[in-house]
Amino acid sequence: MQNETDIKCIHIYCGDGKGKTTAAIGLTVRAAGAGKKVLFSQFMKGSRTSELEILKDIPNVRIMRSDREFPFYEYMTELEKREQTELHNEMLRKMIELLADYTDDYVWHPDVIVMDEVTYSYNWELLDRDLFNQFMKHAKNRAELILTGRNPAKELLESADYVTEMCKRKHPYDKGIPARFGIEM
Repeated sequence: MQNETDIKCIHIYCGDGKGKTTAAIGLTVRAAGAGKKVLFSQFMKGSRTSELEILKDIPNVRIMRSDREFPFYEYMTELEKREQTELHNEMLRKMIELLADYTDDYVWHPDVIVMDEVTYSYNWELLDRDLFNQFMKHAKNRAELILTGRNPAKELLESADYVTEMCKRKHPYDKGIPARFGIEM
């Protein structure tokens, strides 16, 4: 029988409701509290978010994301799409490197990897899917994976062990109330 610490699963938090990133952060805090090393990566996001301010102070948590803010996908130029794709691909290459030398005790190896908003990058091909699949092969049985975003592709859903869908019933944005600092961002 396999030891419970040897079992690595893939989680997907998806849906049109609020809480996908929040659930991933909850798991990040839980894992770090248990002494696990967590890589919290964000795709598609570059603006300041409150949750990162506290995560960066938690031992065993590292953050990987763009410092550059891009417009929403539908407003991006072709050049911005290419630039963001290269940024995402570079993140994937770094993640593969972190997992490649898995037996080297001197290299920081994550036990948990959060890929916040990665379903958008995957769906809109703002990352190299072959490179993403290479990353997934490297990560299998080496790190717990948490993927977030709306409308995950069928192949991502099929590879997941957990799929949790957040469903919006009502949201202040529907009344014209913008995202509030410390609550939604």
